[in-house]
Amino acid sequence: MRVVYAPLTLVCAVLLVLFAVSNRQTAQLGLWPLPFLVELPVYLLVLLALFAGFVVGAIIARIAGHRARRELRRDRRRVEALERNLAATQAQLDNQTETARPGLPAAVFPGARPEVGRVAGAR
Repeated sequence: MRVVYAPLTLVCAVLLVLFAVSNRQTAQLGLWPLPFLVELPVYLLVLLALFAGFVVGAIIARIAGHRARRELRRDRRRVEALERNLAATQAQLDNQTETARPGLPAAVFPGARPEVGRVAGAR
């Protein structure tokens, strides 16, 4: 990805510089309720408009993603709670297994959990 990013950034930078050099004429910008005019170079006016569009788009995307982020946070909390519950249940099973028949391995009597990563009865 970095191999593509650097040349693409360089090409964009060169294009922006060429655009700025080619469009140095001034333009008057008047915003309706305000009583004054602002003179800006055309390239600056275009770049400011692009930047404003980027900011507005980022804000809209952030607002639109709020629901999905909220659901992801809720799901993450639920998964963490279920993992804690599973760990507690496994600890209880291990304690019950050890106290049920001390001295015997867990795989000897029925109902015991197989070891993690191993198939029951395999050597």
